[in-house]
Amino acid sequence: MTVTDDLAAEPTPEATSLAHLLARVAILHERLRRLVDHRRPQAFAPDDPLRGMYLAPEHVHQLLAENDDARRLDDDPAEEAVVDDVERAADVLEAGGEPSRLRRLQRAFGLDRTDVDLLLAAALVDLDPRAEPILGFLNDDLTRKRLTVGTALALVGRSTFDARARARLLPGGALVRHRLIELDEGPAFVGRSLRVPERVVGHLLGDDLPDPTLTGLLLDPRPGHADGTPIARVLATGADRVYVRERPQGTARSCAADAAHRLDVPVLVVDLSAVTATDLGLVVAAAVRDARLADAVLVAGPVDRWREDRTAALPRLDTLFATAGPLVLHGSAGWDPHACRWTPVSLDAPEPSSDWPRHLGPDDLVDPDLLTAFSIGPEQMSRAVALGRALAAADGSPLTTDHVRRGARAHSSAGLEERARRMAPAVGLTDMVLRDEVRAQLEDLVHRVRHRGTVMGTWGMRPGGARGRGVTALFAGDPGTGKTMAAEAIAHELGLDLYVVDLSTVVDKYIGETEKHLERIFEEADGVSGILLFDEADALFGKRSEVSDAHDRNANVEVAYLLQRMERFDGIALLTTNLRANLDEAFTRRLDLIVDFPKPDADERTMLWDRCLGDRLPRAADLDLEFCGRSFELAGGSIRAIAISSAYRAAAQGGVVRMIDVMEATLTEYRKLGRLAVASEFGPWLEHLRR
Repeated sequence: MTVTDDLAAEPTPEATSLAHLLARVAILHERLRRLVDHRRPQAFAPDDPLRGMYLAPEHVHQLLAENDDARRLDDDPAEEAVVDDVERAADVLEAGGEPSRLRRLQRAFGLDRTDVDLLLAAALVDLDPRAEPILGFLNDDLTRKRLTVGTALALVGRSTFDARARARLLPGGALVRHRLIELDEGPAFVGRSLRVPERVVGHLLGDDLPDPTLTGLLLDPRPGHADGTPIARVLATGADRVYVRERPQGTARSCAADAAHRLDVPVLVVDLSAVTATDLGLVVAAAVRDARLADAVLVAGPVDRWREDRTAALPRLDTLFATAGPLVLHGSAGWDPHACRWTPVSLDAPEPSSDWPRHLGPDDLVDPDLLTAFSIGPEQMSRAVALGRALAAADGSPLTTDHVRRGARAHSSAGLEERARRMAPAVGLTDMVLRDEVRAQLEDLVHRVRHRGTVMGTWGMRPGGARGRGVTALFAGDPGTGKTMAAEAIAHELGLDLYVVDLSTVVDKYIGETEKHLERIFEEADGVSGILLFDEADALFGKRSEVSDAHDRNANVEVAYLLQRMERFDGIALLTTNLRANLDEAFTRRLDLIVDFPKPDADERTMLWDRCLGDRLPRAADLDLEFCGRSFELAGGSIRAIAISSAYRAAAQGGVVRMIDVMEATLTEYRKLGRLAVASEFGPWLEHLRR
């Protein structure tokens, strides 16, 4: 049976591809035999046990007498006919939809027939161990069992004096440029050994596992979870370089995967964020080669490091991705024209859609409308639901909204916690004593956060001027009126974490450093599904003043920076202040809501007394909370402090809170506040306290 018969006998595409490869390898084996017969048959005695391990004098004389033509093969018409038969049989099978991996590789990397012959010749040792001793003989060194440049050129009928033939195995040649062949170090070019990476050999044999260099760096974004239509349109026009400006929610990769799905081509997604500068070249080279082997669109990034760290020894982007096919890069900022010599088509990643139902099952007890506050991309949604299912399994219950919320919060950025204190909210709006108008404003704030995707995105209600889609509100009122607790309640209603900005890590005495710290906070907050709380905000958002010295100028710059940064903020920010008049008026226009927290009236104070004492603390029969609410004009924070002090007194004196315990704690709170205890407030208890 001939090689063409082998090629036509196997019906499966995998077998067809392998048969084509083996047919071409068989032809190379015949060339090796001819080359062995052609090369110095009389140099050594056939029975010499040291043959190939030394040079006899007659061998040296023969080498000096040979010309270059004597060291390479001439074309063999019979062999050419066999090659033609093999390729014609492969043509027939490929026309029937059974492609050859060797041919696909040849087209993907732009190789001609000589390049393919050189590639297969270099891979002979990896494909057939019988080639090792033969190559040792041809190299005149039995320890060198790989093909050398000189022998490879001779095997394909090319002279070592042929500059174009030599160039095929230089860095500019397609084989070396695409890392299909690697040259070992050697003293002379023609004596250097050739090696085919195992990834290339494995691919030709039918192995599609990625290069080991990419272990842990490949991602699997699901197509259809983000709209990649603009990217698909660009790639369909023939443009093969696209840059996508990423959003904090990370939708660029999903968009690229969706674009490849629309074009019906594979996609290879590589995460470069954790790759060191030392390994960057190897990782990108392996990714580029793997993408071309699979005829896939390569998606790589983020590439922000080329812009941020110009002192690092980073190669140029065009050098790294010089041999890439269709390429989609992504980063968080606009394209840096200094990063490389070509300019890609720049696109903005679309805003993430709250398409939670796509990730949920019919038996899940989840209300998607209660998850819209999470501004996360499709990949994070998928991970949040997966983590939620694990939490539900641990609880032994079906998947609920709370499980998904916990899973989504677990993916919040830890970088924000360096400058803000993370709080898991424990109280909701129903736990607070609020006036109807205040409660209505807080509920309006919750609705703004939940439906901003529809209003700002679907309906296009975002104003111009590059403004963000964030939601900001100011809570103003006297100390203890519930501003911070209201922020916690808002976070609880939305299922988000609350991040309280630590002013000690923000304010800096050196000029410009405060703005840098604030920028890091805002950048992290943009990518976190959480609420940013600036408590005592007038310390940062104070009024600008007349400039009389450098300190005034610097303070005004800080305020001006905050004004600009708040406008393009995409997250949720709450500000609290005891002195609303101290805030710069320009902030008022940039706030979505201003909620004034008044001091509670008598009925509200009575409810606060009851709520603060709770339902688990034992109460004595003489406890008169209506008297407390009617008599003491205190804010909720003070009532809370008195309730805790009363509980400690009760724990020390029998375990039941009495009216005298409450009165003593109230007197202590009055002294702390600098207020006088008068009979009109304490009534008959004042004399009792004095005794």
